[in-house]
Amino acid sequence: MTAAEAVRPSLSTLPAGTPRPRAVALVLHGGAEYGADVVRPWRLAYLRMVPVARAVHAAGARHGLEVRLLRNRVRGWNEPDRHPVEDARWALDTIRAERPGVPVVLIGHSMGGRVALRVCDDEAVSGACAFAPWTPDGEPVEPVAGRTVVIAHGVHDRVTNPGDSYRYAQRADAHAARLARFDVVAESHALMRRPLVWNRLACEFAVQTTGLVPAEGILPRAFAHDAPSRWRRLL
Repeated sequence: MTAAEAVRPSLSTLPAGTPRPRAVALVLHGGAEYGADVVRPWRLAYLRMVPVARAVHAAGARHGLEVRLLRNRVRGWNEPDRHPVEDARWALDTIRAERPGVPVVLIGHSMGGRVALRVCDDEAVSGACAFAPWTPDGEPVEPVAGRTVVIAHGVHDRVTNPGDSYRYAQRADAHAARLARFDVVAESHALMRRPLVWNRLACEFAVQTTGLVPAEGILPRAFAHDAPSRWRRLL
């Protein structure tokens, strides 16, 4: 029995501040191309998304936003098994069963960004926000059809390639309902140099894409630009 077969993914909940959730944000952490080691709660890739989840919850709970933080079974993407994609599909099935008819948005970092873009085709999902996503050449863009897509990449990232996410945005733009991509200056892969920028972007995306608050701020201004400048907004 493999590690992925022996353990289950974990889904933590930060509850909405209303009697019933009006929307759900699912937060997805990073990992590695290959790896069968179990993701423990103290693994850095998972911990990196805890502050993002808390910031989104603080911004959206009073409006009815529930935040779910997924912890994958194992560290790796592990082609052809794609274990984190399976885990995200499981999380979405769980959310749809518990919150029928409620819109869901996805927020992912690194491998989690790739997963968010892959599972964006779920019927409940309104859009995906991908931070420093791992989007190799040939990554399919069809899953984002009709969805809102936000991509942001640190200009000094040496783990995932900002050029790859730019080319992904170019290809995905014709499929997505709305798409904007940001270059985050003075930032690398870990989201640690300018956390307020990442948190603000995640918060605006979550509450606006689900329709909980009117659109204002960074995102509507970015969406208003024409391509190709819309694929390289500076933050």
